[in-house]
Amino acid sequence: MKTDAQLKQDVIAELAWEPSVNAEKIGVEVEGGIVTLAGHVDSYSEKVHAERAAQRVSGVKALAVEMEVRLPGSNQRTDADIARSAQNVLEWTSYVPGSVKVKAEKGWITLSGDVEWDYQRKGASDAIRHLMGVTGVSDEIAIKPRASVSAVKADIEAALKRHAKAEAQHITVEVHGSDVTLGGKVHTWSERELAASSAWATPGVRNVVDNITIAY
Repeated sequence: MKTDAQLKQDVIAELAWEPSVNAEKIGVEVEGGIVTLAGHVDSYSEKVHAERAAQRVSGVKALAVEMEVRLPGSNQRTDADIARSAQNVLEWTSYVPGSVKVKAEKGWITLSGDVEWDYQRKGASDAIRHLMGVTGVSDEIAIKPRASVSAVKADIEAALKRHAKAEAQHITVEVHGSDVTLGGKVHTWSERELAASSAWATPGVRNVVDNITIAY
């Protein structure tokens, strides 16, 4: 078990090791295994990479993000330009359907509409994250049910056993309509993400509530 001081040093080192992040502009505080990232970054993409870098560190129980995106003067763009660029990128992304809509306000993009699969929803966010001028992304895309949910629980549990056999028995799955709630304990952040990904990859799932805790 790492102390908060050890965990802070590991997170700082991981941020410094991540080439897409300027670690000098990011402050790190740790209390009870909960990491807080503060300061400012030059792009939304850098903010996401900083969050992911912190999550990779063993011992992190939770992450609080208080970073602000401050765009350099050369990266300032109008909302009309940002929205137009985002829409073009989505049209060029073959696996994102045309039903996804874009709204830009003060550099913050909101995505809406319906898709059939979670990978299409994530793909839309990933496609626009790196655009110049973007300060944040809100994902309001809904997933349309395309199959009966009667077998969703069995599908998820089978997927967990295929990908994480040792951890599957410690994860609980509850299904209410097309909403899935995951519970239980795993040992690493990656195992928790794997469980959530398995749930999202199941046809008919529209929402996943991840209540899985990490037990180090």
